[in-house]
Amino acid sequence: MTARAGGLLVAGTTSDAGKSVVTAGICRWLARRGVAVAPFKAQNMSLNSYVTREGAEIGRAQAMQAAAARTEPSALMNPVLLKPGGEARSQVVVLGRPMAELSAAGYHGERQRALFDTVTDCLEELRRSYDVVICEGAGSPAEINLRHSDIVNMGLARAARLPVVVVGDIDRGGVFASFFGTTALLSAADQRLVAGYLVNKFRGDVSLLEPGLSMLRGLTGRQTLGVLPYRHGLGIDEEDGLRLSLRGLIRELPATRPHGAEVLRVAVVPVPLMSNFTDVDALAAEPGVAVQFTDRPEELADADLVVLPG
Repeated sequence: MTARAGGLLVAGTTSDAGKSVVTAGICRWLARRGVAVAPFKAQNMSLNSYVTREGAEIGRAQAMQAAAARTEPSALMNPVLLKPGGEARSQVVVLGRPMAELSAAGYHGERQRALFDTVTDCLEELRRSYDVVICEGAGSPAEINLRHSDIVNMGLARAARLPVVVVGDIDRGGVFASFFGTTALLSAADQRLVAGYLVNKFRGDVSLLEPGLSMLRGLTGRQTLGVLPYRHGLGIDEEDGLRLSLRGLIRELPATRPHGAEVLRVAVVPVPLMSNFTDVDALAAEPGVAVQFTDRPEELADADLVVLPG
């Protein structure tokens, strides 16, 4: 590798710990200070993707992070995108273009390792173009069953010599055990890259955390770098419809058409493995259009338009 820019890997104790939002926040913080910064996620799994200006398909989170960094989204920022297409199978998108459809067993191993050079080349190109690249991990860095073929967490951090911040979701409970267990499961070489921890989604009095943070530092030798509060209504798209409940998707509609007004009623069916479900936001933004996610037959029958997401 040639001349290096600054860099950091934001890992998480679990999926949905808040890595994407934390990465975006760091990007915006640096951009506000005049630092040329770019996001990066070597491998993403998402059904809710984004198409760049060049027509490349990347994870929607990387597009959001690029906006936070005040830069143009690029396939370099997410070189490998996995789009689940059924039971244990995914479409593999490389540099924004579909490459193959593989089973989980068919992807992990030789096929995944073969993409490592692509991933590191993309990261190095970004590091030549920006002052700092903030990388996002996937799932947990302590997926010890997959460490031998890892290209997105500690495998990437070790190859690129990136310090790692581990984010934990305290709202789920067990955050101290998650931090300690994640660190303990890493090899000694990987542990040396862990710079510290970040508590996310905290509600309450931070002073009540202090004894635990102190004990965690004594056990691991690493400090907690910050405690982030729980924030509602960030307005950031979910990456994966599989994690969304129907209740969370429903948008209120008028029970009947307002008298004297024409309203187009659009019903969206939250089918399994639905893809790019946020595309309907463009409909909801139109005047005179009301959009609702629903699986109730009577509401589908009453709609002017029914949308079945891909």
